[in-house]
Amino acid sequence: MGWFVIDNLPPGLLFSLAEEAGKVNLAADKVAAVVDVRSLAFTTDLNAAIEELDGRGVGVRVMFLEASDDELVRRFENVRRPHPLQGDGRLVDGIGRERGILREVRANADLVIDTSSLNVHELRNKVVSFFGGEDRPGLKVSVVSFGYKYGMPVDADLVVDCRFLPNPHWVPELRPMNGLDTPVRDYVLNQPGAKEFLDGYEDVFGVVAAGYTREGKSYVTLAVGCTGGKHRSVAMAEEIGSRLREDGMDVQVSHRDMGRE
Repeated sequence: MGWFVIDNLPPGLLFSLAEEAGKVNLAADKVAAVVDVRSLAFTTDLNAAIEELDGRGVGVRVMFLEASDDELVRRFENVRRPHPLQGDGRLVDGIGRERGILREVRANADLVIDTSSLNVHELRNKVVSFFGGEDRPGLKVSVVSFGYKYGMPVDADLVVDCRFLPNPHWVPELRPMNGLDTPVRDYVLNQPGAKEFLDGYEDVFGVVAAGYTREGKSYVTLAVGCTGGKHRSVAMAEEIGSRLREDGMDVQVSHRDMGRE
């Protein structure tokens, strides 16, 4: 995508990196640095660096990558490496300390991505969707359907619950289909209350999106859930995505749990 990326940069060197990028004609919005708790005084240095960059007119966006404790343990065990913060303790102790250090960074991040269930290709697609089209103005919206029985997406900014609609799972001819199939889509969208909900939520989201834009938020994840993430949430997520595109928003729709059953 034309970005210059440097890994494991001490936060205190972020401003120096931005200065050097200008000297060699690298666009300021095409420079990325990976920073983490391998750097001593991580939080203090990072906050100070971001404030310095903002104060000098360099826009900074923070993308925060995380995963569940179980997934992090599995990854560390696969590469046979200790956690840098576990010391003489267990791997989970290091992960817990890291979460504590990163809590404020996560809270202030522009974009949070939970990588627990993502393979490298899915993660790449998410990053490309958020950073690959910087010439397109406005709020970037990620609409993701999910099943409540598999847990809510941890990176969701807003959550829509579609379980107020009848479940196509209980219609024998619709059960093997999913929300992308026309019969299921028509069944869901023609239920009493579906259109009224979509109309109302479209208006509400317009107000929220305008507020996010005023506050400088560049990305928002809208999670749309039903019981299994196969029928109602998929159909509603597609319809919400279509409506938001018609409203001029930059929208990506994905279906986390479709096909998982």
